[in-house]
Amino acid sequence: MGHGIFFLATFVFLYYTIWTLIMPFVDTTHPIQNIFPPREWAIRIPVMILLLAAGIIGSFLGIVMVRSSTPRATRQQ
Repeated sequence: MGHGIFFLATFVFLYYTIWTLIMPFVDTTHPIQNIFPPREWAIRIPVMILLLAAGIIGSFLGIVMVRSSTPRATRQQ
């Protein structure tokens, strides 16, 4: 399991690095350009992942804070 996650993370890192750092210098008519999505998605995807992660973490913290602020007497009933 750990090896699979490691290789997946390595593949994603290499794919994203090639997509963002090397592909802008390759001619737009080259066939390898078909492997990669449009360049604007190189910014959109990480921003969406960051917003999703921040929303999940914020929701978790909010739930924990609301639950911890209730008096202990009401929790036991």
